[in-house]
Amino acid sequence: MSEVLFIVLAQSESAPPMVEKLRYLVPESILFIAASVIAMFLGLSPKQEVRKTCAWVAGLALAAAGVAAQFTPAPPHALLPNLMPFAKSLIAAVGVLLVMLASGTVDREYEEMLRRRGGTWDGLRSNRGEFYAFFLFSLMGLMLCASADDLIWLFLALELTSLPTYVMVSISTGRAKSQEAGVKYFFLGALGAAMFLYGFALLYGATGTTQLFGTSAEPGIAQVLAAKTASTGGIGVLATCGLVIAMVGVSFKIAAVPMHFYAPDVYQGAATSVAAFLAFVPKAAGFITLMLLACTVGWRFGDHGGSLPEAIRITLWVMAALTMTVGNVLAILQSNVKRMLAYSSVAHSGYMLVGIIAGPGAIGAQAGSNGLAAVLFYLLCYGFMNLGAFAVLACLERQRSTDGGAATEEIETVDDLRGLWKSDRLLGGVMVLCAASLLGLPPLLGFWGKLYLFTSAISAGELALVVVMGLNSAIAAFYYLRLVAVPLLENPDEKRGRLQVTPFPGRIFAGVLSAASVVLLVVVAGRLIDAGARAAVFAAPESAARADASPAPEDR
Repeated sequence: MSEVLFIVLAQSESAPPMVEKLRYLVPESILFIAASVIAMFLGLSPKQEVRKTCAWVAGLALAAAGVAAQFTPAPPHALLPNLMPFAKSLIAAVGVLLVMLASGTVDREYEEMLRRRGGTWDGLRSNRGEFYAFFLFSLMGLMLCASADDLIWLFLALELTSLPTYVMVSISTGRAKSQEAGVKYFFLGALGAAMFLYGFALLYGATGTTQLFGTSAEPGIAQVLAAKTASTGGIGVLATCGLVIAMVGVSFKIAAVPMHFYAPDVYQGAATSVAAFLAFVPKAAGFITLMLLACTVGWRFGDHGGSLPEAIRITLWVMAALTMTVGNVLAILQSNVKRMLAYSSVAHSGYMLVGIIAGPGAIGAQAGSNGLAAVLFYLLCYGFMNLGAFAVLACLERQRSTDGGAATEEIETVDDLRGLWKSDRLLGGVMVLCAASLLGLPPLLGFWGKLYLFTSAISAGELALVVVMGLNSAIAAFYYLRLVAVPLLENPDEKRGRLQVTPFPGRIFAGVLSAASVVLLVVVAGRLIDAGARAAVFAAPESAARADASPAPEDR
């Protein structure tokens, strides 16, 4: 706690007034206002018709935030000044689909009981308003990660992204396993936060500033470490330890080895719509953070690209190889689709770490060799195709018995998908297309996402990592083709009971839009990767000579 207080006090002396930063945060302000209205007014209304508008307000706020992101300027000293429009528009687009998928997640059984039995609505038993408010707060934290220009801002943004998800998991269903999943997620999340906060503290101690990118008069971390590299040939032990510890801590957000253990239990315990939310939002926040941290020490000096400091590169290399392998091998062993997709999420984090290691490539190189652009593009691909697979699970239900009578539960196992194509062509087609895209089957969107990661790694000379990635893609074919073959080629299992389609059309619509995107976005894949390359352009670097005017403090 003393370290945090020290950093906050040090930052407060030189930080610009908060009012100045508000004009860079218009999308986040829109989400904040919408979340406040939902939590304080709409969600507390005794009228069900009013409470149902929570989802509509959340979706409209996200759409407005995505539009506003295109017209909002970047902070004057942003490390990646073009990142915000691309990242925030992507977040808003996936967020709208996630809002559709979340329909009926909370209060369904309680409101059905009121409809059948009558009685007075009790605000203490209703969670609809809080759920959508937390939903928007988490997405607001993700957008703030893309706006971050110093370590304090980045830490607060990461925590704002994560803290609401702990509650969302716990209240997503009325069953005890959701509460158990929420507790596990919270305690492991606290461990991850402690790790990357400690890494941030070490990085501050090594550079004397929390600003990621400053000016010649007030150099930020990037300039201080560049000056140190120019004078001593390295960034120093303290800065290296800080970055390594911070990156390992951030690996919790992306569910990468060794911080991946929570993923299968939390995904299985949470409602399917919340599991889909976890698969994208914290992961996107983690990769944006890794990009910003890596940009402070790597690639930006010289016309021929460059590489990260060796200790950091090796850490990420080992993490990427293990994450791909562990995720894919353990996914093969699963019969529960949510656990399978959880390990799949782990594996996809390993693929995207390859792009972080590859870096932006040489100045003036083609967009296809830009690893950071490939990561941003892959986040877009993964957000759509993974959401579609989860949407199919959320759309199919079966009856279960409870103390209060009959209730419904979402399907979870591979056997539940048998013959889905024959019983429901629409949902069967969504699952087939999204699973094939997750595999990387050409010409679907996932193929292009992996292709750009491969080409960026080859351009960076990471051939061994390319081989590991190729082998893991082959391993992943086993369980992804299972998700294609079981609904497409097998017959329905009559013994398991007849499945019913959810009464919430938003879930079906989200799945259909996701499946359509993995086909239609292929047409503009080149433009999207070019947009990602523009988003990954660094700020104009200050020369090492100027940065050297304020030398870094000596490592202790």
